[in-house]
Amino acid sequence: MSAQDFLVELGTEELPPKALNTLADAFLAGIEKGLQGAGLNFTAKKAYAAPRRLAVLITALDVQQPDRSINLDGPPRQAAFDAEGKPTQAALGFAKKCGVELSEIDQSGPKLRFSQHIAGKPTVSLLPQIVEDSLNDLPIPKRMRWGARKEEFVRPTQWLVMLFGDQVIDCTILAQTAGRDSRGHRFHHPETVRISAPANYVEDLRKAYVLADADERRELISKRTAELATQQEGTAIVPAGLLDEVTALVEWPVPLVCSFEERFLEVPQEALITTMQDNQKYFCLLDADGKLLPRFITVANVESKDPSQIVSGNEKVVRPRLTDAEFFFKQDKKQPLESFNQRLENVVFQAQLGSVYDKAVRVSKLAAYIAPRIGGDAERASRAGLLSKCDLATAMVGEFPEMQGVAGYYYALNDGEPDDVALALNEQYMPRGAGAELPSTLTGAAVAIADKLDTLVGIFGIGMLPTGSKDPYALRRAALGILRILIEKRLDLDLTEAVAFTVSAFGAQIKSTGLAEQVLDFIFDRLRARYEDEGTEVAVYLSVRALKPGSALDFDQRVQAVQAFRRLPEAAALAAVNKRVSNLLGKAEGGVAATVEPKYFDNANEFSLYSAIQQADHAAAPMAANREYREALARLAALREPVDAFFEAVMVNAEDPAVRANRYALLARLRGLFLGVADISLLG
Repeated sequence: MSAQDFLVELGTEELPPKALNTLADAFLAGIEKGLQGAGLNFTAKKAYAAPRRLAVLITALDVQQPDRSINLDGPPRQAAFDAEGKPTQAALGFAKKCGVELSEIDQSGPKLRFSQHIAGKPTVSLLPQIVEDSLNDLPIPKRMRWGARKEEFVRPTQWLVMLFGDQVIDCTILAQTAGRDSRGHRFHHPETVRISAPANYVEDLRKAYVLADADERRELISKRTAELATQQEGTAIVPAGLLDEVTALVEWPVPLVCSFEERFLEVPQEALITTMQDNQKYFCLLDADGKLLPRFITVANVESKDPSQIVSGNEKVVRPRLTDAEFFFKQDKKQPLESFNQRLENVVFQAQLGSVYDKAVRVSKLAAYIAPRIGGDAERASRAGLLSKCDLATAMVGEFPEMQGVAGYYYALNDGEPDDVALALNEQYMPRGAGAELPSTLTGAAVAIADKLDTLVGIFGIGMLPTGSKDPYALRRAALGILRILIEKRLDLDLTEAVAFTVSAFGAQIKSTGLAEQVLDFIFDRLRARYEDEGTEVAVYLSVRALKPGSALDFDQRVQAVQAFRRLPEAAALAAVNKRVSNLLGKAEGGVAATVEPKYFDNANEFSLYSAIQQADHAAAPMAANREYREALARLAALREPVDAFFEAVMVNAEDPAVRANRYALLARLRGLFLGVADISLLG
């Protein structure tokens, strides 16, 4: 079957830059779906997107839809007709389903049958509807109308190119009649651009100062920005999202270096970077030490004969932004950071839990409790906790919300606070997301844990539990943050005690009955998903969870040990034995004796197992006490042979009550060795 290239380009007013890539991908996906539904084959596909256009190129598309045959079986003859030979409802319903009269249905076989040959249509006749359907299905939250037209789209449409080989497809979509004339760059080439052939689309537009391929523009911007940064003896900050947005704003990208006054460098660089990235879409430059340089890169959409005019214009535009940041910084520094707590007394954290200042006081006390237990300083943690929310009331954070924590750090340093106290004001929010940076100081870790525990206990205490996807206070993130800090920084904090302390700090503000257990379950339940993501089986997690360790670090160490134990050849058999022993002990009447009496042994295998248990206990118990769980389980694996021999030769439920009770005590001793690490009966 012969094939031709197909091109569709919809020209518009400037499209939303943050949505451009999504729209282009969806446009291509919709057309591909339509072609597949029509049974049309092609060899390649490509989406193009620029500020004023969305385009799709399909290579070697079939020119003719293939013929199709429809064969449908209906009800059996005896069900299709009654005793008098009249058609039943089943027969009439089948004919209706096929869209024909009953007389057109084949009645010669044991079942009614409908066969139809459908001739394929020319591809040209199908493409307009496929394109229109794809455009209608684009993910556009709010469509707009323009002029007196009824058509709706994300932006007003201006032109439409639809070519199949050399042929213009005769159609009108979104008020635009298809042709082969596109448009070039708004300033460099405002005239129409004749698309010579679908395959020449990119090159035809390139001659008109339009780079239609977003990937090409992105690569050009990235490469040229890096080159300019090197020339300035720095490196450019190029976040992926910002690069995509800038790519979507220009058709003919020309990166240029601009500068600003060095006096602005006295302002926290985070604030300068934030305003230049978010408001102006600039790429900032850092020196070798990570300090902001008084220069930035803008990406112009024109190739100017006098680039200095563009540079000067951007420098004028950015100056008021930086001046605002400078003003806020200087104003905030006129008073001590701690004084901003007065304003926070009137700012509600949560109606039932008091003000933001109340939260800071609780965090201060909790941080002082936590710090010495993880090797930190209680006094500094308390101070950091008290100052932790102060910057929320500053002018800087009011203007730049992203500066919360960072602004506090700079203001604390300005007030002469110790470095770790200042750092803690920013580190309290860490980790800010999955895989994000953790606190670098013990003071910061203490405040970060305290802040998250306070939120968890408080919100749970007033019954506002997260449900489904609704988690307005980010409780899941808070729990995961606590776990990451404790496990990855190897901090041994007993969360059972810490949560109990937190609950008591709220007093009558919350319902405390069963609250601590509820919060602990919520926190440790987050570990299940963490381990699943790491490839650890749920059974391993459950084997440790059954023991309810209070320390997240201890929990993780046990999980890693059990995971290693599972790889041992003895693991499966010992897990099965532990399960058997657990079931036996669960049925024991009157409890199990605490000690084993060798005088009741009447089988050599009992003596062997008893001796093996004593030796294993002597070796493994100190290991477990030192949290050398992996080594402990490896030593206990040696019990497999005497355990197997015991169960082969010994009847546990002996007739003599004393012998039976003693054997139960021996098995309880065996199980107790493993429970020092995990309940491996759950591995079976």
